[in-house]
Amino acid sequence: MSSQLNVDSAVRERYSQAAQAAETSLCCPIDYDARWLEVIPQEIIERDYGCGDPSRYLQLGDDVLDLGSGGGKICYIAAQVVGASGSVIGVDINDDMLALARQYQSEVAGRIGYSNVEFRKGRIQDLQLDLERFESWLRDHPIDSAAAWLAAQEAADRLRREAPLVADDSVDAVVSNCVLNLVKTADRRQLFAEVFRVLRCGGRAIISDIVSDEDVPESLQNDPRLWSGCISGAFREDAFLKAFETAGFHGMEILARQDEPWAVVEGIEFRSMTVRAWKGEQGVCLDRHQAVIYNGPWKTVEDDEGHRLHRGERMAVCDRTFRMYSRDPYASCVTPVPPADDIPLDQAEEFDCHGEARRPPQETKGSRTGLTVLPGDGCCGDSGCC
Repeated sequence: MSSQLNVDSAVRERYSQAAQAAETSLCCPIDYDARWLEVIPQEIIERDYGCGDPSRYLQLGDDVLDLGSGGGKICYIAAQVVGASGSVIGVDINDDMLALARQYQSEVAGRIGYSNVEFRKGRIQDLQLDLERFESWLRDHPIDSAAAWLAAQEAADRLRREAPLVADDSVDAVVSNCVLNLVKTADRRQLFAEVFRVLRCGGRAIISDIVSDEDVPESLQNDPRLWSGCISGAFREDAFLKAFETAGFHGMEILARQDEPWAVVEGIEFRSMTVRAWKGEQGVCLDRHQAVIYNGPWKTVEDDEGHRLHRGERMAVCDRTFRMYSRDPYASCVTPVPPADDIPLDQAEEFDCHGEARRPPQETKGSRTGLTVLPGDGCCGDSGCC
């Protein structure tokens, strides 16, 4: 993309205006669950700009982070879905949007019977820097020289370390509704890395965004109106999934995709898509003689770490992968085959399970290899029959 367009400025100016008066061209028609909307003030509903509903994939008790929370609509929906045992953090950089969201916090909390939402100021590609804390520091330390500018950079880095906006491994779900495409291309690798950082192991990102079926040409990328309108910055749909993979996520799923395009520009189709991606456990592979059997329906499948599973066969996996397959989105697709003899982790050897190694039955049976037990020997309980 050419350096001619200041993406941050174009987005900030348009959304400041959209916080003051509704702009219908900024959003796709979305059918939200009406029961969650009853407690949300009409002003927030009218000035909400999204293209999907990631909140419908949240669970009771989730700690949730909403990137680009705007007027707070998704946050207030999520607050009800996760219940009093969950929590919701909205992050936005736009002061006008934050003011709109915060204006109704007490009112919404009173209507639902508890308060579990807060809004923080920050850039979604830098979830470490709390901009309100940084602004407070700047008021006491105005920048009037190069030395002062360097001191400000050091202060920002110190805040990132000592008082991060969102801590490592602190949320169960990261949601976003038509915001990631507003981030300039150069910052997107950091953006996805930040989403990965703040999620707990087993957590997931649920992102609704506008995607394109072709690459967006540079001529369109330099149009501030199209960029702030969620057109020029759209991810190509396959590249959107690839961005999660590059950041270390696994199990990416397309949960929803518009059949008809929301917009068409120069023959390029733009549509809403909602993707879910999971954060797995990091670390070495250790062999505890575990296996999994892929249930089908495909003959062969391969996951994001390169494990290739053949339908009906015992495939060798490490302990970390065995645990990963016990959770969503894999649990319904595989049958776990634990070993008969437990191998403690401190005795397990390193094991490269990437690829398509089979697990001989003798390895999982362990000391039971060669055992003979016939029907009627009492192996199946008091009835003696299986």
